[in-house]
Amino acid sequence: MKYKFSTKSKIVKSIRTKFRNVNTSIPAPGTNKILNRLYLSESKSMHGQLPIIWKKAKDFNVYDLANNKFIDFTSTIFVANIGHSNKRLIKYLGKSLKKPLISTYAFPNEIRAQYHKKLLSFAGKNFQKVFLLSSGSEATEAVLKLMRMYADKIKKRRKGIICFEGNWHGRTLGSQMMSGDPKQKEWIGYQDANIHHMPFPYPWKIQNMDPKDFLKQSLKMLRKKNIDISKDICGFMIETFQGWGSIFYPKIFIKEIKKICSRYNILLAFDEMQSGFGRTGKKFGYEHYGVKPDLLCCGKGMGGGIPVSGVIGKSKIMDLPEIGDMSSTHSANPIACNAGLAVIDEIKSKNLIYQSERKGKILLIELEKIKIKYPKIIKYIFGKGLIAAILFKNTKKPDQVNLMASKITEHCMRRGLLVVHTGRESIKIGPPLTISDEALLEGIQVLKDSIKYFYENEY
Repeated sequence: MKYKFSTKSKIVKSIRTKFRNVNTSIPAPGTNKILNRLYLSESKSMHGQLPIIWKKAKDFNVYDLANNKFIDFTSTIFVANIGHSNKRLIKYLGKSLKKPLISTYAFPNEIRAQYHKKLLSFAGKNFQKVFLLSSGSEATEAVLKLMRMYADKIKKRRKGIICFEGNWHGRTLGSQMMSGDPKQKEWIGYQDANIHHMPFPYPWKIQNMDPKDFLKQSLKMLRKKNIDISKDICGFMIETFQGWGSIFYPKIFIKEIKKICSRYNILLAFDEMQSGFGRTGKKFGYEHYGVKPDLLCCGKGMGGGIPVSGVIGKSKIMDLPEIGDMSSTHSANPIACNAGLAVIDEIKSKNLIYQSERKGKILLIELEKIKIKYPKIIKYIFGKGLIAAILFKNTKKPDQVNLMASKITEHCMRRGLLVVHTGRESIKIGPPLTISDEALLEGIQVLKDSIKYFYENEY
């Protein structure tokens, strides 16, 4: 059963620092009233997050109803890479509102051409074309379609796509089928026979094993199911890191997949929703593996908070759909394109990719120190750049490790820090790339104190 955060206001110690300010009970008085209104009118699927009513957010801080000030280690699930309410973003959005031009459907507009040029330049020479959409699931669905259209073009026997257990690609039909959690797709009632899931190379699975041998064993299992890699597979869909734990693949593992793709004319696609636009200390997370993919699925940090997603790829693949065969109502609207331009310009002007890499080293060093201090309850620290995860263990009550992570998340909230609640045995950390070193260290200290409190009082 999922942990239910208490919405009852609890008296906490007042906090006043440069980056945090807690003056009331938490959740703030009045929170329950608004939550109850939402519970009556909103789908249950939207409930369950930390009971903080967001009033405003600026850079790396979030403010609640009572103007309590929190350090944000969530970036609204890695969307606010350039910081909340970014000034450049607001300025660029104003350009669309002043024109006025808000929506054009698939009809051309000048800002779309500007953004395409800048986005492709940002992505690099390996890519020639882009298809813009509104949500991440739309982008992964589009890549599913493109890979299978490619299979038709090169006359593959079957339109097989290889994905990985535990990966996550969205909530729509195709994206859920590619995702690796069987429980979350039970509602579908069937599984596409040509979408295959191979084991993820978790560190604890491949401990003393060569990652290449692990991959070979996985491919051998497919062959036992009468799947010929050369004839029956048209694409690999890879979440750049496993989301819930910020777990990256071994570099050699991905390099071997790329060799297979080159040998058998298979497309290599990366789902960069969480890892794109500087989050991992690179423009895109796939760069950590030293390979060149055919397709990228982008979203989240791409628009700085404005809904925009996209597929970036090679011309020979992107041009497979004929005119009118692949479009989206809100695709490439002027507001979304201006948001995208603002994100890239801000990343470049503030050198945020370098900053993400530099601050990420600080983050991971400090998290490792916490792990060393609490080896009985912390199993792993994973991450790159400003994306990290703490994986907990509970040797006393193994079945309550998820509950432990949730309670520590709640302790952090009451101390003025918001971290990502995964609902699993992990806590994820991903502040805006604009966070100051001082605020980053203060947030880490709050996290450390919350872990200490749990260890000393509830473990």
